[in-house]
Amino acid sequence: MRNKYLVWLYQPYKYLILIPLAVADTIVFTVFTWLLSLLSPKAAGYAAKCWAKVIHWLTPMPVKLVGAENIKKGQSYVIVANHQSAYDIILVYGSLPIDFRWIMKQELRAVPFLGFACENCGHIFLDRSSARKAYRSIQRAKEILTGGTSVVIFPEGHRSGRPQMNEFKHGAFRMAFELGLPMLPISIKDTCRVMPGGIETLFPARATLTIHPAVDVNLYEGRRDELIKHLQDVIASAV
Repeated sequence: MRNKYLVWLYQPYKYLILIPLAVADTIVFTVFTWLLSLLSPKAAGYAAKCWAKVIHWLTPMPVKLVGAENIKKGQSYVIVANHQSAYDIILVYGSLPIDFRWIMKQELRAVPFLGFACENCGHIFLDRSSARKAYRSIQRAKEILTGGTSVVIFPEGHRSGRPQMNEFKHGAFRMAFELGLPMLPISIKDTCRVMPGGIETLFPARATLTIHPAVDVNLYEGRRDELIKHLQDVIASAV
């Protein structure tokens, strides 16, 4: 339970310092990321991590990282995580020690500046409007997700705003089978204490990112429901 006096004391800092600096940080690093994307997707990804780390520090949101030893160097993964808050993206960008890309809706490709920058950064636009277009998206993903570059997906689809998880959707798991990559479950804990809803709910708190051992999807061929339940249980164990 938050102390109401601490919440009141935080408001002037949040609106007069944190938000203006966070907006400036976002503008600067968006331009920087876009410029670096013209040279190298990995360099652009590093700029995005720097953006997130600045937000960590400004909030402040200290992060405890657990299980980094479960990442095998040079291995690409389909990374699946629970989704508590809008701060999950900031947490993952700033704390997950792996080169990764996001899965994005095809419609975002048409957004001026954003679509161009995301495409140059190597983020994957998934088009499931037809079987042929979906197949092309998967083939493009296979080209990108090699040599240790992974993809992050929130299988709940929407933020829960609480520690309890929503039901996992099947899309992330279909992609893992199609790509032939192991799945790396990660647990996000307490970002729902940082920002469970809109900006008015933002408050400093400690968050934890737990990386679990990878799961070979080939062991679950024809048993996708069992794989989903197993990963839900693994992720929930650290939430």
